[in-house]
Parts: sequence; structure tokens; C-alpha cells
Amino acid sequence: MSDTQVAALDHTIQQTNIWLKRLVDDHHFADRQQAYNALRAVLQALRGQLTEEQAVHLSAQLPILVRGIYFEGWHLAAEKNNTRTVEEFAEEVNKRLPPQFPRDPKTTTEAVFDLLWKELDPGQTAKLIDGLPLPLHLLWPMAARR
Repeated sequence: MSDTQVAALDHTIQQTNIWLKRLVDDHHFADRQQAYNALRAVLQALRGQLTEEQAVHLSAQLPILVRGIYFEGWHLAAEKNNTRTVEEFAEEVNKRLPPQFPRDPKTTTEAVFDLLWKELDPGQTAKLIDGLPLPLHLLWPMAARR
């Protein structure tokens, strides 16, 4: 564990490590590096599906360190990606994963969405899911779907 002697930074490092460990433990990623790659790819693909307002609302719920990962490379003027199918979304995730990533992008997405559902405010997350194209709702845990 890191000790930066800055409480907010130490807390976000701890929270981020907990999230990565949960991906490893609950979804059988090989290690935290693989979990990080999955989290980054899925969050950034999800960000592309959201309006600017939705993207900012989601970011407010993320640990500070994860928020930085989420916003990495984002350009405000970029057009919203209107992915309509699970396959198209999986391809967006795949583009952001390292070459030869050992898991398919759909399963990777389901794992990260499960983590988000468990870690974020359910009401806010449900609103976020409602704003996504209907086919993408299938990537979220059953409990998250309305």
C-alpha cells in the first residue's frame, strides 16, 4: 500500500486497489494489471456512449484515481458514439484492450459493469443504464435492469 501522506490520495489508491482486487477475485482476472486494463477499456467505451452531462455525473461517483483513468484521452468536442448493439460495444471495448488480451470483450464488459453496479449508487447507475441503448442493458447484471 502506498503512503503519500496525503489522505485523499492514499484513500483513492486504496479504493482503486479494492476495485481491482474485486475484479480479480469475483471475475477471475489473472492479476490487477489485467483488471486495470479491463476497467480502463470498459469505462472509456462507456464514456463514449454518454452525453457530456451523463459522463460527468458518472465520473463524480468514481474514486479520484479511477476518474483520471476514465477521462484519459477524452475530448469534449468528440461526438457521442451511438453504438446500438452488444457486438458494436464489445468492439469499442476491444479497441481499447491490449493486443492479445486473454478475455473476450463482452465478458470483460459484463465483469466491469457488475463491479460498477456493486460499487456505485444504484439509483444513479440505473439512470445511466436507462440512457443507454436497450441492447446494452443486457451487459449489466440482472439486478441492474429495470
